[in-house]
Amino acid sequence: MVQEPLSLRQFPYLPFFRSHFRHQTRCPKMVFQKISMRRIALRVARWLVLQRVMLAIVAILLAVWSVERSRHLLFVRSIDTMFDRTDPALGPYRRLARMFGGNEIVLAAYEDAELFTTAGIDRLRVVSQTLASLDGIKSCTSLADTPLGPRIIELEQSPTARRLVKLMEGYTLGEDHRTVAVICLLDSPASEQTSRADVIDSIRLVMSELPRGTVAGEPVMLRDGFSMLERDGNLLGLVSAMLSGGVIFICFRSIRWLLIPLAVVLLSLWSTRGVLAVLGLKLTMVSTMLSAMITVVAIATIVHVIVEFRRQRDAGAAPEQALEHSIAVLFWPTIGAIATDVIGFGSLIASRVGPVHDFGIMTAIGALMVLVSAALVVPFLTLVGRFGCDPLRAWGEGSLENGLDRLVKRLLGCPRRVLAVFVMVVLVAVAGMSRLEVETDFTKNFRSSSPIVASYDMIETRLGGAGMIDLLVPFSDKVGADLLGRVSRLENRLRKLVVPSEVDGESEPSLTKVMSVVDVLEAISPVSIERLESTRLGGWLLESAIEMLRTQLPQLGESLIGRDPMDGSQWLRVMLRAKERQSAATKRQIIDSVSKIVNEEIVPVENHSGEVTGFFVLLSQLVERMLSDQWYTFALASVGIFLLLAVAFRNVAVAAVALVPNAVPIFVVLGMLGWCGIRVNMGTAMIAAVSMGLSVDSSIHYIAAFRRRMSEGFGIEAALETAHQTAGRAMIFSTLALVVGFLALVSSGFIPTVSFGVLSCLTLSGGLIGNLVVLPVLLAMLGDWAKPFSGKVHEKRDVLVEHQI
Repeated sequence: MVQEPLSLRQFPYLPFFRSHFRHQTRCPKMVFQKISMRRIALRVARWLVLQRVMLAIVAILLAVWSVERSRHLLFVRSIDTMFDRTDPALGPYRRLARMFGGNEIVLAAYEDAELFTTAGIDRLRVVSQTLASLDGIKSCTSLADTPLGPRIIELEQSPTARRLVKLMEGYTLGEDHRTVAVICLLDSPASEQTSRADVIDSIRLVMSELPRGTVAGEPVMLRDGFSMLERDGNLLGLVSAMLSGGVIFICFRSIRWLLIPLAVVLLSLWSTRGVLAVLGLKLTMVSTMLSAMITVVAIATIVHVIVEFRRQRDAGAAPEQALEHSIAVLFWPTIGAIATDVIGFGSLIASRVGPVHDFGIMTAIGALMVLVSAALVVPFLTLVGRFGCDPLRAWGEGSLENGLDRLVKRLLGCPRRVLAVFVMVVLVAVAGMSRLEVETDFTKNFRSSSPIVASYDMIETRLGGAGMIDLLVPFSDKVGADLLGRVSRLENRLRKLVVPSEVDGESEPSLTKVMSVVDVLEAISPVSIERLESTRLGGWLLESAIEMLRTQLPQLGESLIGRDPMDGSQWLRVMLRAKERQSAATKRQIIDSVSKIVNEEIVPVENHSGEVTGFFVLLSQLVERMLSDQWYTFALASVGIFLLLAVAFRNVAVAAVALVPNAVPIFVVLGMLGWCGIRVNMGTAMIAAVSMGLSVDSSIHYIAAFRRRMSEGFGIEAALETAHQTAGRAMIFSTLALVVGFLALVSSGFIPTVSFGVLSCLTLSGGLIGNLVVLPVLLAMLGDWAKPFSGKVHEKRDVLVEHQI
């Protein structure tokens, strides 16, 4: 059958790049650019259709290569990659790890009502010895390993026993004298023969046989948390694709058009992972959302193809011609939509927080691979065979058509009322955004039923608190009485710090535990630190006490006095504990107070001053910095997208109008969080830039359809009706698929992923409402300013070009 020549007048979206400038009739260069853009779209469409078999072979080869390369893609399990790379506390944290193995400690805790009996202390010794015998365990320390041995239970008879028990309270012993812990020092990853996961599982197996036995510590958190995230990353993309595919099947009732988007999604996912592996990038803790992000971008792209292909088939075009027309119509709008996705995702690269920065790179690459995958897969799968070629109409789509037409008439009938409501919503949202608070409780990142939360809960309630703060005190030659005296005064001031209770407002200690080598020496030595400073024999007695510490409590000694292998500097460590479940303001107050006291009490040594670090310090700043980065990245995304649209439409006013209905839902959702008192977590802090990049895609297609109709001489109402029935209908289907796809994230065990999924659903739904309600009103207000100028001279030239092509 001879096909009709392609006609540019059949393409409702091609004016995407048409000029608005009034002097267009006097600028042949712009006319040539317009014609060239159209010619490119037509030729690309024709080439893709003609070469569809070759492209399908390339897709298969790309899939095979990607699957093979993605096996080499690594998942980063290092804890310090979570934090702001410019955080001044990160350097001391790494120094802490170099000297004391800061993240190589596992706390194995259980409950024993008869702990302070001979049988109880014997059980503790057996547990400690059993754990020490496991592969991958370097040493173990517990209450049973003190110099007194089994006599540690003789509290009434022995002052030394009382001092040692007091020392261990809040460290390896709960204040209730029922909760007890064994401190397990793990072998370094380079030296251990057994994998870290197997070591932790072995410890957990031993503790599972004890009453309320549990394990905690950074290695445990890394093993459980990152294993869960890695499992989520493999599962959520599949679930998201299945959910979105189900929506597409319901809407278009075609097996073929169910398989096509799923094929694009799978190829996009595999190729993205393959490219990441080749570039040497690694998955991080927020990479679980990568699969879902790629899925929704791919689904949104293919839905527009489905709607346009169905429109062409309804007009009587043959399948091959309909596909050529559809690709040509959507070529530049799709390029623009993917470009806005890349800008929105890529703006996250500017973040100072490692996982967010890496996520921006990965999602930007993923968006580009969606474009490549669609070009390779869609032509062949659309035209191969003859079964189920045409997508059908959704149940109730006739009612949808009527509803869209009525909506346009109502919007044009009361534009001022619509804008008034719109402005009121914006003002309320902005007021709520001022009430936003950040979530700094690390346990709130996981579900309450997870083992991580159970472990931290036991430490928080029974072992002095899960918040770990470490002070590093430099010294030059050896540990002398003068140094210990300064540390003792430092500790006394720290113990007096108080903060208002968040329960009843009464003052309570800021720190639940303060311990250094000073406390250990006072517990095992008969001479106090004050006497060591004043007596002539103080130096000799101190050396003897330190030697006793190193021989009788070796692990404790090694964890309190260390040398940095990088620069040879020597440091004392002061270990502090605080409650993890406190507000961000309270945590900031504690950290600032501790830092102030350290600066006042510690004398710098060889350009080294006292340092405050630890997991507590880093986590308290992480989400705050992410939230501040969010507005910076959102501004970058908005400016980048605005510039792209201004160049594409050659109309600054239209570019500005396109941003409004997509930016406001983000403010509204964040304002709702502020009014509801929901704290911002890691997932919430990435929502603005990502949602802007995703939701503005619909505005591009809508404005393109509107401007095309206006350029043909139709009025504003007719142009809006056409935009509603074409781009508006596609955006309803695509947003529905996107929202359902993002719901897959709700099943994650990582709460920031859940928050990201829920908020993405809300912002995308708000963007749909904005594009169907607010955007038409704004375009109607622009009137002729939104119309690309089209003179008679151009019409003749356009017709000539159409026939030539």
